[in-house]
Amino acid sequence: MEQQPEKTESRRNHFLAAFLAPLIWGFMAIPVRWVKAYPAEDILYYRILVALVVIWLFIFLFRFQFLKRDIAIFKQLADRNRNHTIKLTLLASALIFGNWFAYIYAVNHISVQSAAFAYLTCPLITAIAAFFILKEQLSTLKRIALGIALISAVTMATGSLIDILWSMSIASLYALYLIVQRASQGFDKLNMLAVQLMCCSLFVIPKLFINQHPFPKEAFFWFSILTIAVVFTIIPLFFSMYALTRISSSTTGVLLYVNPLIGFSLAVTYFGETVDSHKFIAYGFIVIAIVIFNWETLKNNIKSKRGSCL
Repeated sequence: MEQQPEKTESRRNHFLAAFLAPLIWGFMAIPVRWVKAYPAEDILYYRILVALVVIWLFIFLFRFQFLKRDIAIFKQLADRNRNHTIKLTLLASALIFGNWFAYIYAVNHISVQSAAFAYLTCPLITAIAAFFILKEQLSTLKRIALGIALISAVTMATGSLIDILWSMSIASLYALYLIVQRASQGFDKLNMLAVQLMCCSLFVIPKLFINQHPFPKEAFFWFSILTIAVVFTIIPLFFSMYALTRISSSTTGVLLYVNPLIGFSLAVTYFGETVDSHKFIAYGFIVIAIVIFNWETLKNNIKSKRGSCL
């Protein structure tokens, strides 16, 4: 009984970490807009390179034991499994590269709402991809939710086809990235991201020379890129990893909706974007779909909280 308060405190810390990750991601549009004057590809390239340097420094200084463990696991894999892991890593690198570019371009040149809508629909698209690729089963309730989400997407497209195309691109790329991450089990997520960034850099570095864009010299640009790379990439990912050691993935998945909700709020209040009538209808449908899709998880979480209180 004496250890119960410590366990409760630990669970609270993990739950806080699970909440802080999407909370931080929700504000990411702000630093991305700081560098709107620069080409989207340049923002992406320097974000990747800065994040690459910072994440490897962090791993060598604080998580070297996890790196050694993953190297040992990789060496012990059979040739077929090793090649499969390499292919999955390359595919994940391409998907996260595309997702980051689509997000940056959408925020700076389409609308913040299109990026927020993408992350509202992303868990639903992930479920569809998991159904077809990983053969994960979907309950009747979840299939109904996906049908309503489709109505939301169609409604959104009737008002702005460009917005919905960019939203679907961002969501689909990230959904497929998550599927690949699920298929590549047994490795530390931070180490996997570090390796994926290395793969991305193999494409980025030659492109910087080929594009021959002027090298950014403004201090504020580098401050913005460092903020995006550290505060909005590495830190929330670390919080997410920490949370998953004690909090269920279903609970973490529900909390991820904090991200797009903040994004929508910023789009309207901070960036002054207008919300057309068709968007209100589309958002209404997607909220209904989200509640139905996560109904079983929400019900189980409520029951578990009542049980812990008793």
